[in-house]
Amino acid sequence: MLEAPPGQIVTFNHAALCSALGITDDPARVVVETDGSRAIVTIYPANPLAVMPPPTVADMMMDRYGRIVVGRHHNGRPARRRLFDKRTGSAQRAFVLGTTGGGKSRTVQYALACEKRNRIVSWYGDLKGGQSAPESENQVDWRATSQEGVVLMLRAAVAVGEARQRRYAALGRNAFLIGDPDPLMSVRIDEANRGLERGAPYRDEMTYLVKELGRTGRSVGIGVELDAQASHLEELGGSDTLRAMLKEGEVVLLRWSSQMMAQLVADGLLPAGVQLMPIRKQLKPPMLRSQFDPAAGDDDDFCDTQGMAYLLSGPTPTSLMRHFRIGSIEPLPGLDPEILALYGPGEPARLEETSHDAAGPAYAARNDATAMAGLCQQLRESYQEQAEKTSGGSTGRTGKPRLDDRVVAVLSATDEPLTAEEVLDAVNEDGGREVKIGSVRNSLGQLADDGNGQGDGTVIRAGRNLYALNR
Repeated sequence: MLEAPPGQIVTFNHAALCSALGITDDPARVVVETDGSRAIVTIYPANPLAVMPPPTVADMMMDRYGRIVVGRHHNGRPARRRLFDKRTGSAQRAFVLGTTGGGKSRTVQYALACEKRNRIVSWYGDLKGGQSAPESENQVDWRATSQEGVVLMLRAAVAVGEARQRRYAALGRNAFLIGDPDPLMSVRIDEANRGLERGAPYRDEMTYLVKELGRTGRSVGIGVELDAQASHLEELGGSDTLRAMLKEGEVVLLRWSSQMMAQLVADGLLPAGVQLMPIRKQLKPPMLRSQFDPAAGDDDDFCDTQGMAYLLSGPTPTSLMRHFRIGSIEPLPGLDPEILALYGPGEPARLEETSHDAAGPAYAARNDATAMAGLCQQLRESYQEQAEKTSGGSTGRTGKPRLDDRVVAVLSATDEPLTAEEVLDAVNEDGGREVKIGSVRNSLGQLADDGNGQGDGTVIRAGRNLYALNR
């Protein structure tokens, strides 16, 4: 136990400390925890986190506080992560951060398996094209593997949240109760930097939708998680709201880089002066051997540190932990049977039927590859058309009317509300460029939202899938 003099904080050099203690075989035997002015140094006879067991079903089930056990701290105590706060009725925001090879994908797989066993509706967007967690196919309610698919998923999640808000307001409810009447829901975006970094094709909309879920999802039972390799704001949509979400949610820090640590301190996730023991890439330290030593051959015996982490939002943020061993140790040519077994038998929990209309056609097509490809193509065309409008002024680069102007012209020609399909037919009969239903729906939505939902947009929603000009 150590304590700094008043006005000072504890700082340490882990390598120098191990040298002073005479521990050179495995620096991970020396564990340091700090809170600024105090420190606890624990010395183990062997690395306590070198070998981790797989989880049990009991570990995967939520306790009375809404937590699951994700692994063990260095002192053997369970490392817990909250999926739901039963005291406040709040779904959780979460952020899993770590460099390549740190164990993010296995951590995500375990969380998805726990959600299935706890009957949580999981929507999972894998921006690595489905490679991060291939075993999750058919084990979650919705799995998207493209930029467009993730945008459609986030749109649907925000719409479901709004539908739940209206229903709960009518009931006089300001918090969420699992299963009364709706299931807890989780929306998770893996490799989130690919969708939120500068230059990503749908960055602005994806950032907006994640912010909306972060703002409103907690009280209606919709949690949101981002899994990423970097924490810099420019790779997270450049959003201060996302910065706040990182501070307040469940934050898991896997192996990091020195630059990442500086960002964590700057973002307020770690108090200034608090140090974390570095997580090395391998548990076995480099061996100093003469190159003339015959034993200095091709020694490839090592143990990596995949899964080691800090639960920054937990009660002991500087206590090193390691996640359970998830899946087979050696790579396999196909799906991992150990990971599949974690998900357990049966179908995953599904979105409540009362929210199917709100989730829209993308949710209905989530398991139909052809239909989903069509919706994704419509989204791409819609963005391309919007880009042409932006670069070409009010009439576009070719001098043709904008889609918004064509939609307004159709609605101006009638006093009766029209469905999106009727607007599409009329627009495609005006002699302009042929468009798809997704582009028309997007245009109608933007025109209706011009008034920030206050009814003073160019277009008003006259009913479900009914639109009229705001006269």
